[in-house]
Amino acid sequence: MYSARDRVEQEEWLAEMNRAADSLELGADAKSTAEDLFLSNVPESERSKPAVAAAALYAAALLSGEERAQTEVADAMDVSRLSVQQRWKPLLEEAGFRPPTW
Repeated sequence: MYSARDRVEQEEWLAEMNRAADSLELGADAKSTAEDLFLSNVPESERSKPAVAAAALYAAALLSGEERAQTEVADAMDVSRLSVQQRWKPLLEEAGFRPPTW
């Protein structure tokens, strides 16, 4: 879980995620879930934050039934598709979900 301070400290990344979610035309549920996934798994390294934010968006889109391609999400967040691919399943597992095996 995360604190209100986490939300304030990560305001820049949450705004970037919101911008990307808008460009992907994701709904409010997907946006909220993406924020929760990101804030619950914020990496220490600034360098890793874009990839984790993108993976959170991708995973949230899946959970909300608004599937988007990994490439679309990666492009919206300006990261590589591989960054999304490597991180989305661990994010779901950390949140208590069982990711698909495909």
